[in-house]
Amino acid sequence: MMVQTVTGPIPVERLGRTLMHEHLFIAFPGAWFDPLAKFDRAELIERAVRQLIQLRTEHGVRTFVDPCPIELGRDVMIMKEVSEKSGMHIVCTTGFYHEEKGLPVYWRARTVDEIAELYVREITYGIADTGVKAGAIKVSTGAPVVTAHEKRFLAAACIAQKVTGVPIITHTEDGYAGPEQQQLLAAGGVAADRCLIGHSCCNLDPAYHRRIIDAGSYIGFDQIGMFHRPDNFRADNLAKLVRDGFRAQVMISMDRLCGMLGKFSRHLTADEITMIEHLKSQGLYQAHTYMFTDFIPMLHARGVTQADIVSILEDNPRRFFAGESLPETATR
Repeated sequence: MMVQTVTGPIPVERLGRTLMHEHLFIAFPGAWFDPLAKFDRAELIERAVRQLIQLRTEHGVRTFVDPCPIELGRDVMIMKEVSEKSGMHIVCTTGFYHEEKGLPVYWRARTVDEIAELYVREITYGIADTGVKAGAIKVSTGAPVVTAHEKRFLAAACIAQKVTGVPIITHTEDGYAGPEQQQLLAAGGVAADRCLIGHSCCNLDPAYHRRIIDAGSYIGFDQIGMFHRPDNFRADNLAKLVRDGFRAQVMISMDRLCGMLGKFSRHLTADEITMIEHLKSQGLYQAHTYMFTDFIPMLHARGVTQADIVSILEDNPRRFFAGESLPETATR
């Protein structure tokens, strides 16, 4: 079984230790028109290469999945150059962001089949004329429920998944609507274990996590270190899933950036600004190593073993991309 990376296909066995939801660069729609927003492409690439080399050499990470939506500054040529210079496998995606912060007007006017055709083309032919192909599909929905527009883009993702066989990685806003995503994906004919329901750690309710687990999908604890939720709750909930026998369905990542153009898509609260400044003072803000240096020790303190960590970071991504069924013990 092969996995498509930005530099070409590789055997799934070569994925190794994998971070399933990270970013090199984003730019919210409209940022390019801000005269005060500066972007130094060469500097970004240099910083990204440096950070990915650190991940690879110090923490054994071999694959970096960047599910940047099409309209959020996705630049696959940056991804390709960074991959070549860092020695890190990078997987990119096709798919748009959620309605509140994305879904360009032009594509909102297209039919479901037209959207699906774009997705299939980017997976099978390549993105524009770059020759770089997507290795997964991105689905994004807002909060608290999936909108009518988002349902159309999700339906297109289902069509493309069934045509190409690549997996689906989702964005849920603040940990809302994961089970609704699962229901819509199932209605579109996509197997539950071909889907990773992202940002589920933003919802602090263990019952929410079990609904996703029991429906048979992978669950993303993939905003580790994000300042809007305390990591002690993330660690508690993840350790509970492992203790309850669902290690095989858990993915962990950080949703970090190497760089962005302009500002955030909303004004930050005073508390959020204070937290960011604190993280910066500790050298942790946007550090792709934070999960290994700070969060995994929190898991160990809660009884999660190093064997559990290895399985989550290596076995689960390999199985997910290979399209293998979950172990029977994972869906008991």
